[in-house]
Amino acid sequence: MQVELFDFQLPKESIALRPAVPRDSARMLVVGSDIAHAGVGNLADFLKAGDILVFNDTKVIPGRLFGKRGDAKIQVTLHKRVENTLWHVFAKPAKKCRLGDSLDFGGLKAVVEAVGEDGERTLRFDTESNQIWSQLKSHGTMPLPPYIASQRPVDAQDDQDYQTMFACEEGAVAAPTAGLHFTPELMRQMKSAGIDHAAVTLHVGAGTFLPVKADNTCDHKMHSEVGEISIEAAKKLNEARANGGRIVAVGTTSLRLLEAATDKDGIIHPFKKSTDIFITPGYRFQAVDVLLTNFHLPKSTLFMLVSAFAGLERMQSAYQTAIKEGYRFYSYGDCSLLFPQKDNQ
Repeated sequence: MQVELFDFQLPKESIALRPAVPRDSARMLVVGSDIAHAGVGNLADFLKAGDILVFNDTKVIPGRLFGKRGDAKIQVTLHKRVENTLWHVFAKPAKKCRLGDSLDFGGLKAVVEAVGEDGERTLRFDTESNQIWSQLKSHGTMPLPPYIASQRPVDAQDDQDYQTMFACEEGAVAAPTAGLHFTPELMRQMKSAGIDHAAVTLHVGAGTFLPVKADNTCDHKMHSEVGEISIEAAKKLNEARANGGRIVAVGTTSLRLLEAATDKDGIIHPFKKSTDIFITPGYRFQAVDVLLTNFHLPKSTLFMLVSAFAGLERMQSAYQTAIKEGYRFYSYGDCSLLFPQKDNQ
């Protein structure tokens, strides 16, 4: 498909620079047989007993580092762990990070071990394997997406705001942002309504923010991300569905991992490896019945995904409605609850 089909114009003022307070007070655009306006706090009204929410429990690490190569200033953003001390990163300016160069991030040192395309580099950090997380905490900053970081400085509040209440598995450099809307109170409401939950892990990479440079979706290469679904989680999800419940993916990261782990008969299998699944219109969904997700960038792989799930024309219309009605977009913004085009909810 032509990438231009997924374009739309978003006013700069529609980009949220801070999250809603409290988190579950964010607005929620419901896209079913028609469009309805609600709030995240009303989520249970659109689900039913027996449904199961699936959260991504990855934890965002301080994966943006500022440093020098000699006198030259550089910035790198980690995007995929190979080993604890070996990471694929995006470097700016990339020409300042050549093969074999030594980099200093204020005391945390690294060597460029490989050079890739589009600014990608592989860095070996000079630290003990079990010290990498504390080193990143000392020398790194929260890797806010560029549409926020370009408009204001990252601060201490982001250390809390850019982390979901489910975060426990370190490794992501971008938050699974649909999960940011959940609070303990909202989870109590879900339990009271008979709605269960399960956790999976997909370590979101910075590649999620890369623009699609190809003219056709067939020519775009997805960056892979590491994911895991435990035996227990797979069993719980399959049982919920067998009993008539719907699988509700909280975020596109949960959805992508679930779809990567599901066979043609709709059975979710335990999973522990990388996935570069790329979902565009025409894809047949096997695992996910409902999707809660934030609003995504134009011509992005994530807008392509939601268009595949709920229909391109419906999503174009929904996004125009959201813009007109003042919904807040992107990572710290509001969300949408999407039902498949075939669904008459």
